[in-house]
Parts: sequence; C-alpha cells; structure tokens
Amino acid sequence: MAEKLNLEAVAALLPSMGEAALEVYETIDSTNLRCKALAAQGAAAGSAVAADCQTAGRGSRGRSFASPEGQGVYLSVLLRPGCRAEEMQHLTAMAAVAVREAILETCGLETGIKWVNDLICGGRKLCGILVELAFAPDGTVSSAVVGAGVNCTQRREDFPTELQEMAGSVQLFTGVPVDRTALCAAMIRHLRALQEELFSGRETYLRRYAEHCVTIGGHVRVLGEQVREAEALGIDENAALIVRYEDGSEDRIASGEVSVRGLYGYLDP
Repeated sequence: MAEKLNLEAVAALLPSMGEAALEVYETIDSTNLRCKALAAQGAAAGSAVAADCQTAGRGSRGRSFASPEGQGVYLSVLLRPGCRAEEMQHLTAMAAVAVREAILETCGLETGIKWVNDLICGGRKLCGILVELAFAPDGTVSSAVVGAGVNCTQRREDFPTELQEMAGSVQLFTGVPVDRTALCAAMIRHLRALQEELFSGRETYLRRYAEHCVTIGGHVRVLGEQVREAEALGIDENAALIVRYEDGSEDRIASGEVSVRGLYGYLDP
C-alpha cells in the first residue's frame, strides 16, 4: 500500500497558507462536503481539504466518484469570488487547466480535457472536477468549492469491471510511481491561484483550455427536446461549447447539455 497522504508532508511543499486552513484526512466522506462546511464557518479563500480516501465521493450530476484508499488524490479548494454566478461560468474550465498543469508539473503526463470537466489520456478518464457554489443574500457567490479527484496508481484490474475500459490512472500511462504528496501540493497551489486569476487570467486559461480540449473538432450530441448531432467548433469567453448543427446553424451550449457518450472511450462523467 502506498504511503498515506498526511498534513505535515503536504504542508512542507506549500508556501504559507496565511489565514487559509489546510486539512488532510486519512478517510473522509467527501472533501467537498468538509470544504463547504469550512466555507460556512467563514474560512478564508484558499483553504483546502485533501484526503487519502473518500467514502462518499461525488462527481457531476450526483454520480458517485470512486475514491479508494492510497490510490488517488482527492482534494477541494475554497474560493471566494464575490461576483454573480453568471460572471464565473468559466471557473470549471479554468480548474481543469489548473489540475492538468499540476499533473504535468509533478508527473510529466500530458492529458487532454473533455469538455467541460474531465481529464483524459488514451481515451480513459483520469480526473473529474466538481464545482459547488453557495450564495450570499444579495445573490452573489459567497463561496465556490472546487473539488478534483485524480486516479494515481490504479491498475486496469483495480477498477470495477464496468469501468475497466473507461477509467485510467496516471501511473497506468507513465509506468512510474506517483508522488501523491507532490501532486496534492501542486494541485492546491494551482487551484488556489484561481482566486486571483479568475478574471485577470481568464483569456490565458481559456486559450490553454482550447489547446488541450479533445472535444473541439469532434462530433457531439446536443441534448434537449430532441437529440441533435453537431460539430464542436470551439469555446466562447464563458467556456460554453460552440457547435454547428447539420443544417449549418450554430449555437452555444452550457454545461450538462452535451453528450459525448462513447466518443472518447468512456461514458459521460
């Protein structure tokens, strides 16, 4: 069994957290749930919660996210945007870039981004990202919890049978052990940076997102009253997917309205 994540080792690789909290658990139900609790208690922007294992990890659309002991990095970081939700629709895309670059920096692995919130390699999903918002009485976003789970050391046979053709891990592609402590610290640094760069860095992040987004240039199915086939042309300034339908008309699609089922070797996250 790999060495467990622990607070002292992760903290040693980070600059000062200032007023922000840092918590690292051996086992927790969900790092997002704990981070949301910290947010409600008034924790500062940049606070982070990591775990060696989650018993109730969640992905997008309420799906469960497998978080086995010693095989991944499960992490949530608190941001304090202080703006309206419609002004930060690009946050999930920026988070995907941040985690992608943390993996590249510490593990040397190039990953693609499946619009809008998954990292993939060789047609297999390595990472999912979940952003959850809380609102102030005036309607502004009082907190944004950015959760990310990265599969680090799993072998193909470690995944449930139904996921063995869809899921992957960093080590499965690099062939070398993953320093999960270094990866955890790098993810915290890159995600904390979004507090300052949410608006000032938007253009740069979205350009990097588009460069590595495997959805762009491919075919997707747009879901609605009827399913329509389309070509993904690019993303706009809010990270919405720009598509062209078979009749030549174009549209901008928000998260949750597009299926790429089976197009990248796994089902929708």
